[in-house]
Amino acid sequence: MTLNRLTLALAAVFAAQTAFAEEPFVVKDIRVEGIQRTEAGTVFSYLPVKVGDVMTDEKTAAAIKALYATGFFKDVRLEARDGVVIVTVEERPSIARITLTGIKEFSEDDLKNGLKQTGVAEGRVLDRAMLEKAEQELQRQYFNRGKYAVEIKSTLTPLERNRVAVQFDVVEGDSARIQQINIVGNKAFQEKELLKQFTSSTSGWLTWYTKNDQYSKARLGGDIEALRSFYLNRGYLEFNVESTQVSISPDKQGIYITVNVTEGPQYKVSDVKLAGQMLVPEAELQKLITVKPGEIFVRDRLTETTKRIGDRLGNDGYAFANVNAVPELDKQNGQVAFTLFVDPGRRVYVNRVNVAGNTKTRDEVIRREIRQMEGAYYDAEKINRSRDRLNRLGFFGEVNIETPSVAGTTDQVDVNVSVSEKSTGSVMLGAGFSSSEGLVLSGSVSQGNVFGTGNRLSAQINSGSVNTVYSLSYTNPYYTIDGISLGYDIYRRDVDASELDNVEDYETSTYGAGLRFGLPVNERDFITLGLSYEQTSLTTTATSGPQFNFVDIFGNDNDTLRLDTAWARDTRNSALFPTKGLLQRVSAEIGTPAGSLQYYKLSLQHQQYFSLSKTFTLMLNGEVGIGEGLSGKPLPFFKNFYAGGTSSVRGFENGTLGPKDAFGDALGGDKRVLANAELFFPLPGLKDEQSLRMSAFIDAGASFGPYDVNGQYKEFAFDDLRYSAGLAVLWVSPMGPLKFSLAQPLVSKTGDKKEVFQFTMGNVF
Repeated sequence: MTLNRLTLALAAVFAAQTAFAEEPFVVKDIRVEGIQRTEAGTVFSYLPVKVGDVMTDEKTAAAIKALYATGFFKDVRLEARDGVVIVTVEERPSIARITLTGIKEFSEDDLKNGLKQTGVAEGRVLDRAMLEKAEQELQRQYFNRGKYAVEIKSTLTPLERNRVAVQFDVVEGDSARIQQINIVGNKAFQEKELLKQFTSSTSGWLTWYTKNDQYSKARLGGDIEALRSFYLNRGYLEFNVESTQVSISPDKQGIYITVNVTEGPQYKVSDVKLAGQMLVPEAELQKLITVKPGEIFVRDRLTETTKRIGDRLGNDGYAFANVNAVPELDKQNGQVAFTLFVDPGRRVYVNRVNVAGNTKTRDEVIRREIRQMEGAYYDAEKINRSRDRLNRLGFFGEVNIETPSVAGTTDQVDVNVSVSEKSTGSVMLGAGFSSSEGLVLSGSVSQGNVFGTGNRLSAQINSGSVNTVYSLSYTNPYYTIDGISLGYDIYRRDVDASELDNVEDYETSTYGAGLRFGLPVNERDFITLGLSYEQTSLTTTATSGPQFNFVDIFGNDNDTLRLDTAWARDTRNSALFPTKGLLQRVSAEIGTPAGSLQYYKLSLQHQQYFSLSKTFTLMLNGEVGIGEGLSGKPLPFFKNFYAGGTSSVRGFENGTLGPKDAFGDALGGDKRVLANAELFFPLPGLKDEQSLRMSAFIDAGASFGPYDVNGQYKEFAFDDLRYSAGLAVLWVSPMGPLKFSLAQPLVSKTGDKKEVFQFTMGNVF
């Protein structure tokens, strides 16, 4: 209540006390006058006086205070006439509309949401004190964007029916830029190295996009913590930030930041001991300790150690285990010893698994992914695995799992799974472009969660100059309760190799239908089995080479009963931008004797990611493929392996590394070897951008055999591998993934087709 409101209330109370000072009386009736928007029942509900009560000076004062406290009225009076209490009020105006002028930095909706938090919103009662808070809130939001010269003025315009229009006129001004950041007191590290830990920066070539040169109190707080972590991870246990000064230039356009630090000595670890109640064998816990005596202290390793021990106890049901690291400093020798006190707490059971937030997806679709069972011991690993499996479904924008204690118990928790559903159906029309196929038009209709069952249905069309694909697919990921999946595919695939400049001319048209099963071996290993029937028609031209021989052996029209099988292990932590884990895959494609084309193709892939730091990830990839015809017949030429291009050895044209005919056109081979080493890191100046990253790579590979037009067979030899190195950028843009690479061939052969710059834009299948 403001001073003016309090003065009015006290004056009204004094007047009312004068009116009733003569003698108390019994209230016969109560009337309310002056209300326009407020219901009379609302006034009655706040009055502490009812018909039949004895009206006294104390009740009069209480009634006026209660009505003023509602905030609905700016004046309240009470009168008595022949036992009737007359309540006369003057309502505060309501806010009819709010307008903001001059705003560019924010959307109007965002600012109105901020105003609503202060109590200023359309339809609410106007309070001038809240109006002042609203101006301060707008100013705060602009200050957070570095606009310290902002000017805000509010204007009230009276309207009919005791309403007002509120207008905020904003002059934003220019954003203040960080002109200088100084770190004072550092001795062990140069200021330049320390400033690399900061997100805040002075103006640079990308700050127009990142806005990191605009001062933010929250961002600077994060920078200070990053600086603290930098020192603590290098043994400076007593590091401290003594003070932080932020000053602004008189014209409110420049920000100057000074951070004063005390480094202290560097410590080495002398000993690490375990103590407390260890319900897990101590030898097993010792293996989880990553802090080693004799090494410089690294805080992240100590944090990782306590977490690993806590997680290990959590896997046995000790959900509230606590591991506390107590240091013992030997300042004279610059050493620190740690005692890890282990307190497992009570063993906890899971009472109920509750699912909430799903309006479309059936409960059973969510519950079949949850590995934590009701009535079993709490298992942190299973709960984390459940979250990962739910996220991989792609049905939910967010998955949260909480484990609150059950009221009235000390050894039970509930597992509350809360999901936020997102749209799983899509109709897409688009275009992509690749350096090998040119323009690719695509369209698809898909539903990844048909009727909330978790089943997937999709129809797809992709039209490129080389590959044209039409397909219809249906998958039931839980055909059986054990997680065996069942899928059906119908497709048509046309290939026009004449559109590729460096590959033999031919055209194929393939129709097929298939049935496939997926069998989960465990949480990370999967086996797939598929059986497909295909009919292929081949058309050759006058410039075709080995295709004529194929027609002589097999004819123009062929059918294949194809068996596909594969085993895969995937432990990557992300399908798009993984930082750790591996992908292993062994696959076989077999043309069975039931068809006219009999052959086999085997492929082996091992891909592994190593997290070198928070920003650098190393990927190593190796692939080997081999194929051969059966029953004394050759491998169909359109089943050959090819190498070169954006998906194998960059810097060379697509499919051109391997055997060639007399005209220099690629034939492909019955063997292929690929190897890639790639170091991923954020684009300079955009280290927090999650959809964009850069890499430096080295590629190697080629295809080998079969016989070329000269009758020569190329066996595998390391001397025939081609090598390239370069830089690449992957951007997950709103229109799909964009991949760019700039590669320089390091080792090439006569006749190889080089292509230094390559890119793929959009989804090309």
